[in-house]
Amino acid sequence: MAEAHQAVAFQFTITPEGIDLQPSHEALKQVYLSGFRSWKKRVTRLKNSVITGVYPASPSSWLFVVIAILATMYTRSDPSMGLIAKIQEHLPVSDSLSIQCRTVVSAVLFSTLLWFSLIFTMRLCLKQLLSYHGWMFEQHGKVSNTTKIWAAMVRIFSGRQPLLYSYQGSLPNLPVPAVRDTVDRYLESARPLMSDSEYERITTLAKEFESSLGNRLQWYLKLKAMWASNYVSDWWEEYIYLRGRSPIMVNSNYYGMDFLYVTPTPIQAARAGNTLHACLLYRRKLNREEIKPSRVPGLNIPLCAAQCERIFNTTRIPGEETDCLTHWQDSEYVAVFHRGRFFRLWLYHAGRMLSPREIEHQVQRILDDPSPPAPGEAKLAALTAGDRIPWAQARKEFFSSGVNKRSLDCIEKAAFFVALDDDEQGMMGDDPAGNLDRYAKSLLHGKCYDRWFDKSFTVVVYKNGKNGLNAEHSWADAPIMAHVWEYVMTTDCFQLGYNEEGHCKGDIASSLPQPTRLTWDIPVQCQERVEQSLAVAQALADDIDFHVFPIQEFGKGAIKKCKISPDAFIQIALQLAYYRNRGTFSLTYEASMTRLFREGRTETVRSCTSESCAFVRALEGGESKEVCRRLFRTASEKHQHLYRMAMTGGGIDRHLFCLYIVSKYLGEESPFLKEVLSETWRLSTSQTPLQQVELFDFVNHPDYTTCGGGFGPVADDGYGVSYIIIGENMINFHISSKHSCPQTDSHKFGAYIKKALVDLLELLSPEKPDLSKAEQNHSKSPQSKKDL
Repeated sequence: MAEAHQAVAFQFTITPEGIDLQPSHEALKQVYLSGFRSWKKRVTRLKNSVITGVYPASPSSWLFVVIAILATMYTRSDPSMGLIAKIQEHLPVSDSLSIQCRTVVSAVLFSTLLWFSLIFTMRLCLKQLLSYHGWMFEQHGKVSNTTKIWAAMVRIFSGRQPLLYSYQGSLPNLPVPAVRDTVDRYLESARPLMSDSEYERITTLAKEFESSLGNRLQWYLKLKAMWASNYVSDWWEEYIYLRGRSPIMVNSNYYGMDFLYVTPTPIQAARAGNTLHACLLYRRKLNREEIKPSRVPGLNIPLCAAQCERIFNTTRIPGEETDCLTHWQDSEYVAVFHRGRFFRLWLYHAGRMLSPREIEHQVQRILDDPSPPAPGEAKLAALTAGDRIPWAQARKEFFSSGVNKRSLDCIEKAAFFVALDDDEQGMMGDDPAGNLDRYAKSLLHGKCYDRWFDKSFTVVVYKNGKNGLNAEHSWADAPIMAHVWEYVMTTDCFQLGYNEEGHCKGDIASSLPQPTRLTWDIPVQCQERVEQSLAVAQALADDIDFHVFPIQEFGKGAIKKCKISPDAFIQIALQLAYYRNRGTFSLTYEASMTRLFREGRTETVRSCTSESCAFVRALEGGESKEVCRRLFRTASEKHQHLYRMAMTGGGIDRHLFCLYIVSKYLGEESPFLKEVLSETWRLSTSQTPLQQVELFDFVNHPDYTTCGGGFGPVADDGYGVSYIIIGENMINFHISSKHSCPQTDSHKFGAYIKKALVDLLELLSPEKPDLSKAEQNHSKSPQSKKDL
């Protein structure tokens, strides 16, 4: 085998004269180039650490301070007020140093201390400035003088040309709300969902908790907040994600889709070539910290980038009691699954990144490989789709040594996972709407054995060139992966591109080694475990009811003309749709980010409020339009206030969650916390923000539109709703529920959402949108024929 020979740097034979070494110059060259690339990365990482460590100053500013101090000393001034002389007195005596040299050394030491002091002061000032959130609560278009002065100060202390992690040391810590404030906000959120007797009972429990156990738990939480960077994130990762023992497929993992109306090439290997190369380009920018820090849209306010550290080379390792996340510094290959076989695909050769055309060539080799799966190999990944305890036990029993351990290590240490599917997916054919739903289900769970659900993310490439991803949730939240996917999609189409035949551009090196088949020795007992996990996963996957649909003829532009927040508009529409669907209101979860704080992740916005319920009842009760408009604006303002509170550390649920964890550590029982933490979120919602708008061109290329992504239902009798606002005239929805619940139907709920959006827009503006006409017009557009 050619690749086996290339892997050996020395060949030798034993002769009567001794051992005759025959070094392979090509192999030695590959070893050298690989090591050279590794050392370049280390140097880059060290350089970036220095630049980030001194930010908002720069390393060159040290030289400026030193020269300034020496210049003032040359004019016989002492800017140190005697400190340079004190430093000189404590320098070790040396005959080789003259008095003048000792003075210069002392001045350099003083300059360095002064430089570090200035950096510390600037960081402290920036941290205090970023702790101010009054700007968020001001009316749109009305900026106070305080906020104007604050914004100017932030620009002054923010420095220039920041790297990705430059602001990490200047971000404030997440504040711990007062127990009384959290309890009062909880009771306010619970009021519209409870009867008078139920509300009176929970109020009694809440007040008892506030006056007794709550203060004691709060003391421990404040102690943690003083010590840790974030008092929530580590416990949230561990107890919400890693300690979950049910399948992470559907229940935790989420997916992201390809362009909605366009498939850039119908050649599977070519699409994989560009997609994988674009992922590597993003990782290179990430390693060099060349990605611009995320900021609040329209402002110079940085967001925490800590979650970016584990995008690549990361795997969730199963454990019987709790899982753990393992991250490696680098990986030069991906693990590929195709027709029941696993391959190692190297993405670097001769110390360089493979071109898209070379990756296409290597992927085509995998597609053309006729070898059958080994016994037990084809459905092996079902272990990652089933319950966690059986997978942890099987891993320990069957994959802790030998060939199975080596192959499993290869998958877990890969940069990411790639699935080459034989199916065709997308919004295509005679039933584009139904095919779009099947496309979503395929990305969410596939066949339950063709995705490695433990990897940080899996890139899926279909036979017709459509692609997508499935991401594990514990290491980061959806906006992080969405940022990657936006870059990958636009780089694939607008920068890398394809030739006229649909192949990737570039040349192919003749010395590329073949992709390597991973070998397994799966005993019968392990195969039985695989089948058991597959049965659990298959039952879960078959129960998922998915509906994905775009609303195209109106969007953010029409909503903003009504002077309403688009997110508040959609959330109130969801309340109206749910009420029409179920005849009642439900506890509603909307994910909000807390990345204004160091290591911040998410907070919950409880979107079902007394104000939104009052509006829905008035609209359904036939109240006048004026009354309904007034109630709608009140509900919208309330929702915006809750969202801002969640973003600025004033949310309810993460604080209560942490208080509950402390109570468990102390062995204390709280009826109030137990009841709050057991509440069911029957309507779980999340907006996927479009973060890199500059990468898309919705004017010249309107069909190159991302469809966003979605997730499974949180409750067995509830809905999961994900939506993304695209440009000015489009909103995409992803709705999930379970067939086993007779009260839920994703398609019916989707129809209710469409009707609610139209009704609200009609209420607030004189023009009534025509959804059916817009969908017909778009389906007839010439660009959309690419997916037919």
